[in-house]
Amino acid sequence: MKLSLQLLVPPLVLAAAAAFAHGDVAPQAVDTAGLPDLGEEWLEENPWRDPAGENWQTAIDVGASGYNQNCARCHGLEVVSGGLAPDLRYLSADWDGDEWYLERFRYGMTQNGTTKMPAFGDLLGQEAAWAIRTYVETRPDDGAFDDHQPRLAAIRDLLNARASEFQGADDTSSLSEEIEALKTELAGINATAETGSEAPVAESAVSRAALALDGSAASFAKAAELLTIGLSAAH
Repeated sequence: MKLSLQLLVPPLVLAAAAAFAHGDVAPQAVDTAGLPDLGEEWLEENPWRDPAGENWQTAIDVGASGYNQNCARCHGLEVVSGGLAPDLRYLSADWDGDEWYLERFRYGMTQNGTTKMPAFGDLLGQEAAWAIRTYVETRPDDGAFDDHQPRLAAIRDLLNARASEFQGADDTSSLSEEIEALKTELAGINATAETGSEAPVAESAVSRAALALDGSAASFAKAAELLTIGLSAAH
């Protein structure tokens, strides 16, 4: 396992984190609609880790919502920690990483009488737990798209131009080949991204932009917005 509790956060950082601990914040329910019921007995390994699995993307979508509601306050937006809590992107995507994650998720963490992390297990359940885990472990590593920044910016600008050109239009069929080519290119760029956890496939603003391009005029602006956010986050 790449992430070690002893090595993750120096004692002084842990002490400073007390002021930001979310132990006094009530966990927010996570809507796990679309994911199968995993039963009452907790699994020991992430059931939705396989990118080829039918529940992978749904788990990420559910997990993103659950993470932002319950975890981002301490662990950072897009799971990029500011240093006061473990950077969960580097929790290895394997059985060892799952074991560490489940221990914290289910039972929380208390240090010197202060709750640093509340126990989420009984309140949110394992469907939410594994969805959040899937989202967390698919975060791209730092600099994952650095080599592609110029091209991504060019694609964003093209999409913004198409959004203006076809605003309010019902028929975008003349762009069908271009749209498919952009989706393929974005998917290919995303496939080059390494994850901090060593999960096999990253999920990112780039892959979201590819999914957003559904052929409608409105999708050009949506995909461009996603790429804008991704390019901004990279800096």
